[in-house]
Amino acid sequence: MSGPSAALVTPSYAGDFERCRLLCETVDRFVSGARRHYLLVAGHDVARFRALEGGRREVIDERDLLPGWLRSLPDPSSLFRRRIWLSTRTPPLRGWHVQQLRRIAIARKAPEDTFVYCDSDVVFLKPFDLSAFWRGDCLRLYRRDGALPAGEGSEHRQWALNAARALGLPADVGPAHDYISTVIAWRRDAVLSMIDHIERLHGRHWVEVLAAPRRFSECILYGRYVDEVTGGRGHFHDDEQLCRVYWSGPRMGKEELRAFAASMTPGQVAIGVQSFTGTDLAALRSLVRG
Repeated sequence: MSGPSAALVTPSYAGDFERCRLLCETVDRFVSGARRHYLLVAGHDVARFRALEGGRREVIDERDLLPGWLRSLPDPSSLFRRRIWLSTRTPPLRGWHVQQLRRIAIARKAPEDTFVYCDSDVVFLKPFDLSAFWRGDCLRLYRRDGALPAGEGSEHRQWALNAARALGLPADVGPAHDYISTVIAWRRDAVLSMIDHIERLHGRHWVEVLAAPRRFSECILYGRYVDEVTGGRGHFHDDEQLCRVYWSGPRMGKEELRAFAASMTPGQVAIGVQSFTGTDLAALRSLVRG
């Protein structure tokens, strides 16, 4: 493969295992240009996800990514059905926090120039080459200008404010850009320089800095770093979502899924159906198989 090397990156967990399996099947069928596909999982999930390894796919234990002082334990508040991540340096963290940290930490583990992130509830429906993220020496950065709500109670606003704090930027008072999506790409060199910037600025491990407020978005952090710390170096902006996502709503059956897929724009190559909507996995498989 000529040009910058690329890897797909998917954080996942046991509850999404079968959806992750379906993602892997569609990646193998439709996606080209990836040197590796990394599945980032907690230590207690590694054995199960080994079944998906092979060829270019590799399971990475989060214990090889995150600092040893951050430990995963069964959570008594959920009758031990869920996990909680504890340390003396951070407040208690949940799985969605740690999945975001894994996305950043992979840059110190994997060598590829480009990381393309896709969630485990994504399925690809069209051929897609990861080289499409590059335009010359610049990588596509997903951004919707001024799209984050500016209200005081907005969770998105808090994510933007906490990104500013971590990066040493002035606090925001108005709408901020939205960088949140799936099937998006980051430059490894930019992630590494972002980590170094945070650690130099705060004199602490970057995980401590990000986890302190417990409300953060890795996508907003990276986007703001690229745009406001580096001045956009090595990137160009694009606001087209490559994946059509069903974020919330009632359970979809086969016909609703087909209608949803049929509404994809010409530039979209995948759909994502959030697992908590209860949409049947068999219906998704039927859609993929046509």
